[in-house]
Amino acid sequence: MYDVVVPAGGAARRLGGADKPALSVGGRSLLDRVLDACPDAATAVVVGPRRPTVRPVVQAREDPPGGGPLAALDAGLRRTTAPVVLVLSADLPFLTGATVRALLAAAAAAGADGALLRDAEGRDQPLVAAYRSVPLRRALDAVRAENGELAGLPLRALLGRLSLRRVSDPTASASFDCDTWEDIEAARARIREHGTVLDEWITAAKAELGIDVDVDTAALLDLARDAAHGVARPAAPLTTFLIGYAAAQQGRDVSVLAEKVAALANRWAAESAEPAESAKPAEPAEPAGATPEAASEAESKARPAE
Repeated sequence: MYDVVVPAGGAARRLGGADKPALSVGGRSLLDRVLDACPDAATAVVVGPRRPTVRPVVQAREDPPGGGPLAALDAGLRRTTAPVVLVLSADLPFLTGATVRALLAAAAAAGADGALLRDAEGRDQPLVAAYRSVPLRRALDAVRAENGELAGLPLRALLGRLSLRRVSDPTASASFDCDTWEDIEAARARIREHGTVLDEWITAAKAELGIDVDVDTAALLDLARDAAHGVARPAAPLTTFLIGYAAAQQGRDVSVLAEKVAALANRWAAESAEPAESAKPAEPAEPAGATPEAASEAESKARPAE
């Protein structure tokens, strides 16, 4: 079991004071994107001003407001009870569950006080990390005792007191953060790249609809193609809607339903492709040598004499 703390109270000076966690990338706020990467967290604590989020969160505020990462971490940690705490910056548009799982696994290793992400340039990312709660609380108390307070202190004041494992970024993009408007635009452009746009859209749509369902994208795209080609182009979205409705109502597997309707679309296409005449039953064949003249002669012979 783990909790997550998301410090989200910074001033975002390079963004002109904009509310960075609330900025949208791919139709979702940066904060929601981060929270979506850790759906199994028992408690999600957001430290900073109150903002709307898709999932329920516990609100906390650092003392003083805007007091820096250590003050925010301390405020968030006070609202957690799990033995492990995931600490995530609020501006990570490409953080995934794979990175979260890798951090949690490394933090569970014997002798470790936690694990943090190491980016492609070899830099430690203490705000993309998983910490054991007991040693983290102890380290924060020691820093406070030494300095009188936590406000304004850098994260490195804490890290030297912990035995941390380093985890290489399994996605090469989890540590990408949005500090400038150029970063925001780069993130927005990246999610529209051909190889990722559908996954991004489906994730955003599921979050908007409040559903958690595995989507067999390949099967549904094949079905939509068959419906568009075999029936009519507008049939594609309507057909995928019907598949989803049937799956929800009947509790059946989407791929099985997609196969059934794909077969229907193929039959429909086959009927449209072949000439209608080919479907007519064949006329009965005339006997060999039969002609209209022969038929007339046979009829006259069969007529009784007057």
